[in-house]
Amino acid sequence: MIDNFERFITSETACTKDEVKLICSLATEKKLRRRQLLMHEGEVCRFKAFVIKGLLRTYRTGDDGAEYNMRFAVENGWMLDTESYNSQLPSKYNIEALEDTAVLLWSRETMDKIFEAVPAFRSYSEKLKTSSHDANLNRILMNISYTAEEKYQEFVTSFPDVFRRIPLHMVASYLGVSRETLSRIRHAQLKRQKEFNDNGQQ
Repeated sequence: MIDNFERFITSETACTKDEVKLICSLATEKKLRRRQLLMHEGEVCRFKAFVIKGLLRTYRTGDDGAEYNMRFAVENGWMLDTESYNSQLPSKYNIEALEDTAVLLWSRETMDKIFEAVPAFRSYSEKLKTSSHDANLNRILMNISYTAEEKYQEFVTSFPDVFRRIPLHMVASYLGVSRETLSRIRHAQLKRQKEFNDNGQQ
């Protein structure tokens, strides 16, 4: 597990070999079974998680029992509830493994020490925060101005690996559209693709 993270962080940051070793030495390895929760709603998020293998999702269950998917993370992705992590207040969300998953965890206290000792890793973390903020703004724009089909196509294009590994109803929940609407969109796209292929063979 650690070797995968070492290779990734070496390629993504300006950390020295010794600094990477330090970061790795402070990580906690954890394996999750499919559908096992890494964090429950109501708990305080006390860690940042890096996905070595598998797939995580952040979601909330509404009063009506419906699940609202907020985020997914696959290999080489990070996962946490930023609001709870920063405020140290109970989280509104669950973090669940959708596949058998292996992660590395760092507590908030440990991560703060790493930032002090390794400026290059702190800079990398700041870039991640900026990217996450930009992604959230883009998602808001998408939700208020895109059609259902445009939302679907944006998801497929932006997150092809996630799309291949999660059920359609989770995609629909993430996009804020009904499963029936998404099924109609997929059917229409497949029909257009078939017609295009058939015409190309004539």
